[in-house]
Amino acid sequence: MGRNTRKRRTPLATKVVAGAAALAVGGGGLVWANFYASAHEENPAHNRTRSAAAQVATIDCPDVGQQISDVPDRARGEVDGELATMDSQITEAYKRLATTRRAQAGDSRYVQNAILGPLKDRRKAIIDRIQLEINRAGGQADDNLDGLAQCQGQPAEQPQDGDGQDNGDGQNDGDGQNGDGQGQDDGQNQDDNGNGVAGPVADDFIDINDVEPNSRNSQNGLAANGDGGSTGTFTTDCGVNENDLFNSDNLIAAPGVDNGAHHVHDYVGNQDNDAFSSDEDLANADTSCQNQGDKSTYYWPVLRLQDGTEEFDANDLGGGADGNVGRILKPAQAELKFVGNQQSDVVAMPKFLRIITGDAKSFTNGDANANSSWSCTGFEDRQVTDKYPLCPEGSQVVRTSNFQSCWDGQNIDSANHRDHMAFVQQDGSCANGFQAIPQLQVRLVYDIPTPTIENGSVQNPYAVDSFPEQLHKPITDHNDFINVMDEDLMNEVVDCINSGEDCQ
Repeated sequence: MGRNTRKRRTPLATKVVAGAAALAVGGGGLVWANFYASAHEENPAHNRTRSAAAQVATIDCPDVGQQISDVPDRARGEVDGELATMDSQITEAYKRLATTRRAQAGDSRYVQNAILGPLKDRRKAIIDRIQLEINRAGGQADDNLDGLAQCQGQPAEQPQDGDGQDNGDGQNDGDGQNGDGQGQDDGQNQDDNGNGVAGPVADDFIDINDVEPNSRNSQNGLAANGDGGSTGTFTTDCGVNENDLFNSDNLIAAPGVDNGAHHVHDYVGNQDNDAFSSDEDLANADTSCQNQGDKSTYYWPVLRLQDGTEEFDANDLGGGADGNVGRILKPAQAELKFVGNQQSDVVAMPKFLRIITGDAKSFTNGDANANSSWSCTGFEDRQVTDKYPLCPEGSQVVRTSNFQSCWDGQNIDSANHRDHMAFVQQDGSCANGFQAIPQLQVRLVYDIPTPTIENGSVQNPYAVDSFPEQLHKPITDHNDFINVMDEDLMNEVVDCINSGEDCQ
């Protein structure tokens, strides 16, 4: 496998890359690589993760980006860059947390004094710069953002309710008993999955037979189409990333920032998808879609089988240097379908409309924006958001994302990359004057050997790539889309859906 390496450095990117590069050069990449090697030297035949979730601590930081809504257009690039720097700070702090276990065990204030306290100071400096940039551009920065600087230490349990603004001191009693505070040496005696016991763990998996049919309790991601309104469909075939286009950028949330995602994405459709791609680049790019009028970009975090494979990015940022290890699994099928609305006709999407569905930080942010849906072929009436399914023999793993399909009618993006879009209401209609657009539904099917759980440990688990502190939790799954259909094709999509036809 290969990686998209085209990079065009910009002044904005330079300062953001510096923090991530310092992490790698300073030993971050080596720490992850040594965890990986030591685990499999001990037990090359199997790949186990600890089931005692409380033994694995993570860092829970309020998501500043989700709290910012009033950012003038001319300040958005700078603000996005500052937010990406905050993500790099969390990654560095998590690395320190994962490699100082013995020091934590010997000093009850170590986490607060050596990790969380300095992290708060660095975050406060960035928040101050964000406020200044917003005000300089003519906006009105929220004076309450300072309250988001403090992060907490959390045991690796299920997603936290609320926004991560806990009042505790960040200590996790009993956590970190396995280390020696010497960084790389901390992984030498761990029978883990190669990334410093950063997940997944046995509790992250569930037998699909134990999932109740039709029990998914989140309104997020409801299928917008139904028996009324606009009932047609339009399917676009863009392949399964046969061109091996991978990178750890995020063109929507972190434009101009190398490794803005801290995890690797699969890309289908548009073939010019790095952090430095302009709308003009996207419009002029090649596409993997059979219909050459569809140059849209469709991307999602890769799945990996943590079986000891040293992937091409084992020492790279976004890959092993950010705790994402193992063999990348391409989907056997990638079905991209646009559907209508239960209550009304749909209108055309504007060109370059950006939509993020799901939340890559749901484990610490809480599930307000979570939109992961996991299942197995033959069992797709059973959907689960916070577990990876264990599928029976002959059944394949399915990831489904039903995107927001209510548009504000004006903006192709928003400061927090969410406010310009909304999910349909329970009755299928759009609220607050939003307009119904074609709903993108992405269904990814994978051939994955079913992990086995023995004595509370999972062998050869699979997991979605994630920010390191999110511990590869299934609820952090997400999906991204930029509309780059030409006008004629978009009109065809709308006509097919509104007339009740099934087109491709």
